[in-house]
Amino acid sequence: MDVRQLSYFLEVAEQASFSKAGHNLHLSQPTLSKMVKSLEEELDVLLFDRSTRRIHLTDAGEVVQAHAQIIMKALENLRFALTDVKEMKKGKFTLGLPPVIGASFFPKIIAGFHKQYPQITIQLVEEGGKLIEQSLLEGSIDLGVTVLPVDEELFEVVPLVQRELMLVLNAKHPLAESSQISLLDLQKESFILFRKGFALHDRVREACVRNGFEPNVTYESTQWDMISEMVAADLGISLLPETICKKLDASQISAIRMNEPKVHWNLAIIWRKHQYLSHASRGWIRFVRDSFEPEYPKSQLNPDL
Repeated sequence: MDVRQLSYFLEVAEQASFSKAGHNLHLSQPTLSKMVKSLEEELDVLLFDRSTRRIHLTDAGEVVQAHAQIIMKALENLRFALTDVKEMKKGKFTLGLPPVIGASFFPKIIAGFHKQYPQITIQLVEEGGKLIEQSLLEGSIDLGVTVLPVDEELFEVVPLVQRELMLVLNAKHPLAESSQISLLDLQKESFILFRKGFALHDRVREACVRNGFEPNVTYESTQWDMISEMVAADLGISLLPETICKKLDASQISAIRMNEPKVHWNLAIIWRKHQYLSHASRGWIRFVRDSFEPEYPKSQLNPDL
C-alpha cells in the first residue's frame, strides 16, 4: 500500500464514480479500477459495492476512508512543515560562543537574525574556543565561533574578522605612556589571561614563546570584565581584543597597540567536517558571513552556503 493508492481510492470514494475520478486524476478508468482492486487485495477487503449503477463504500471502505483521510492530512502537514523549514520559517541550532567573542560582535547580529527569522531558535553555549572544538567533534553543538587557526582537516571554516590583541595595563604602569612596546618588553610582567581552554590563552602564550620567553601567568579568568578589573587593580597586564578595549575605563586602564610581532585575533565560524547542516544552521552562516562581508568578500568564502 502506498500514498498514491490511498489518494486514488479517496477520489473514487468522493466522486462515487470510477469514470469521474479517472477524469479528475487524468487516468483511464481501467487503470484506476486496477489500482483500487490492488488495494482491496492487499487489505483483503472489499472497499466498494459495485452491484448497483452508482458505487458506494462498504463498511470496510468507510473505515479505510476515515484512516486514509487522516494519513493524507498528516502528509499534507508534513509538506507544510518541511516548507517552513526550507524557507527558514522554523528551525533551531546550537551555537558555541566564547564570552569575549559574544560580547565583542554578536548581540546585534543575533538580534538582526531573530528579527528576520523570528521562529528560529538559537541555543547558546558559552565556552572557550578549545572546548567548543571538542563539543563540535562530540556532536553536542552544531556550530561554533572561535579564534583561528583550527585543524582544517577536522573542521569546515568560514572566516569572519581579522583583528589584533592590544596590551592593557594599569593607567599608572610605567609602560602606560610608551608608544613603542613589543612582547619582549613584557617578559618580566605578570600576565592575566583567559583560562586554559580558551583560544586566546593559547594565542598569547604561543606568541610569547615564539619571542623567547614563557609568560608568567598569575591569574586566569573566563570573563573579560574580570580580567580588566584585575588590570585596573594593578594585579598584572593582559592582552585583549581591540573591540573589548573600547569598553574599558580609560582613566584606570591604558590600551596600547603592540609593535611587531603583533598577536592576531582572527575569528571564524566552524563546524565538523562531513556534518549535516540544517537549513537553520546554513541560514545563520550566510547571515553572519554577509554581516562581515566587507572584510571577507564572498569570492573567498564557501560557495555552497
